[in-house]
Parts: sequence; structure tokens; C-alpha cells
Amino acid sequence: MNQTNNYYQENADTFIQATLEIDMDSMYEKFIPLLPEGGKILDAGCGSGRDSLYFKNKCFNITAIDSCQEFVKFTSEYAGVEAFCIPFNEITFNNEFDGIWACSSLLHLSHNELTDVFKKLSKALKTNGVIYASFKYGNFSGERNGRIFTDLTEKDFSEIINEIPDLKLKEIWITNDQRKDREEERWLNTLLHKS
Repeated sequence: MNQTNNYYQENADTFIQATLEIDMDSMYEKFIPLLPEGGKILDAGCGSGRDSLYFKNKCFNITAIDSCQEFVKFTSEYAGVEAFCIPFNEITFNNEFDGIWACSSLLHLSHNELTDVFKKLSKALKTNGVIYASFKYGNFSGERNGRIFTDLTEKDFSEIINEIPDLKLKEIWITNDQRKDREEERWLNTLLHKS
């Protein structure tokens, strides 16, 4: 993650401006009905704080984490939520969240790291909790544009989740990128349920 984290530290302002106004309503509409009113959400890889602010405005209790200190600082100020600089592999939450929102963030982990991190996220969830996670769609794994990426297909994702008995795939679907001039890029969206 060092290369990727360095990239975001150096390009934080540009990334924040590019992602702050992206319309995520169609994803929120699938995630929010699965949560209890006023429930607790972990924004895992909070980036610009866009989603933390949205959930806070919907009266959810938000904890935000990111491995990039610039994102943590911005999210804390912009969204007015508790934000911490915690890499995914150092998550130690236990039975704490009704929902985990990992939008375009876990995609910077290697295939092997993903299994371990999903186990940590499962432990952080309460029973009947849900996880939303999204990845670039495809088979690529490696360095791209100064960052490490692991793209996934439905089959790849299912193989990872099959390693975690408590998590069951609730829904999986593909969307186009919401950013202007990037509409041809495809994303794998997933919803998981903890039994």
C-alpha cells in the first residue's frame, strides 16, 4: 500500500475535487434500507468524505477510516465525523457496526490481502450487518497510474467471500463509472450480509 498511499498523499486535493460531487444515489438506495434507523456505519476508505457526509445527513452514526492522512483530515472537517488514519490490515473493530461502506477502496489491496481484510470487516460487523464494496471490473492486478489495483469479476469476488463463512453474497451487479469522460469504465458492486 505504500506506493498507493504516497500517490494519494501527493494528489489528495486533485482526488478530492474529482470525487466529491459524484452521484452515488443508486448505491445508497441499495445500502441504506438494509440498515437500522440511526445505525452505525464504518466508512472504510473514506477518501473525500462525500459518503460520510451523506450518511451523517441521513442521521447515521459514522466512523471514517483511511490510510491517507490528508483524506482523514479533510473528511473530519468536511463531514464533521470521527475519522482515523487506520490501514485496512490494522482494523481491530469488533461487533461494532450495522453497515460497512467500502466504496472504491478495497481495490488497492492484493488478492491475498482481500481475504484477510474481509475477515476483519466481518468481525467488525454486528450480526445481520451489511457490507457494500466496489471494485474496478476485470482481471487486472498490478500498478496502474501510480497505484496498485486488483480488479475483480463476479467469479473472483465469490471465491474470496467463500473463504469467510459468516459473510454471504446478497447482491452483485455491474455499473458504469459515474465520472464524466470515464463512463466506459465498469465497476463491480457487491452487497454482503453477515449471518
